[in-house]
Amino acid sequence: MLTSDLEEQDDELFEHHRIVADPRQSLVRIDKFLMDRLPNVTRTKLQDGIRDGFVRVNEKTIKPNYKIHPNDVVTVSLPEPPRDTDVKPENIPLTIVFEDAHLLVINKPAGMVVHPAYQNWSGTLVNALTYHFQNLPQMPGNDGRPGLVHRIDKDTSGLLVIAKSETAMTALAKQFFDHTIERTYQAIVWGIPEPAEGTINVHVGRSLKDRRVTTAFPEGDFGRHAITHYRLLQDYRYVSLVECRLETGRTHQIRAHMKYLGHPLFNDEMYGGSDVVKGTVFSKYKQFVENCFKMLPRQALHAKTLGFVHPATGAFMKFDSELPEDMKQVLDKWEHYVKYT
Repeated sequence: MLTSDLEEQDDELFEHHRIVADPRQSLVRIDKFLMDRLPNVTRTKLQDGIRDGFVRVNEKTIKPNYKIHPNDVVTVSLPEPPRDTDVKPENIPLTIVFEDAHLLVINKPAGMVVHPAYQNWSGTLVNALTYHFQNLPQMPGNDGRPGLVHRIDKDTSGLLVIAKSETAMTALAKQFFDHTIERTYQAIVWGIPEPAEGTINVHVGRSLKDRRVTTAFPEGDFGRHAITHYRLLQDYRYVSLVECRLETGRTHQIRAHMKYLGHPLFNDEMYGGSDVVKGTVFSKYKQFVENCFKMLPRQALHAKTLGFVHPATGAFMKFDSELPEDMKQVLDKWEHYVKYT
């Protein structure tokens, strides 16, 4: 799979494919050239991978409209080394919110990786799904990730829908592709957004300096189209609780968009939220914040609601979930701080 819509990545890339063009190769676009040589990969995935820098020609990054020349050396590299796609079943408990013959909705805890990848080959949601369910479908080009049609980051908690049949997978994947899935997240962010409600319509993509990080490209010259609608829910003076509704679903989209807005997620180390971004210079205040960080040792983000059309019945279904305890406790702590200081 060539997109970056997977788990958090490392800087190092591992070569998966090396293809040398024939000396009499005609001039064809890179995506068409690779479509004929890589099984189970769509042109869209290839184009995304080219934009994200996973595909190189003669050791140089290229644009999606590049045309292959004779003797070109094409390499496809990914953040994890090549590995057998067999998944080891593991008896890991799952919090199932809903289940029928076609799908299930799971409330994922923070700290659980969604699917096996480099440095996280076990203990993932997919390892658990493989143990509890048999013959889950897989999307083409998505080997080793049975049932998955979307994902959330390791340290983000909340709702995921899992397909149990080919029909359900196809229908759900189309809803994600068409951006008709309804998803809202709740996040604790530094500062108070102004205005209190708005839309962030800014491209996001891999940072040109650090491939692990998604960054905003307001000029639209890099990255991919991304839209987040946000709404202030509660003001805690130096931090706030916001609701974010995703219209698109790019890697780390909310984390990158809120940082772009000047309000990084609380304790989001990768995006500058693990520093004291707002507040006073007093050591007592800094200690208070550090105590909050210890209570919530992750980015303060929860996938709270999920809505979609059931692939078999055609009925619209919407699911809600409680904020996890670590986020609740930190909000209680901030509420007490604001009230008595």
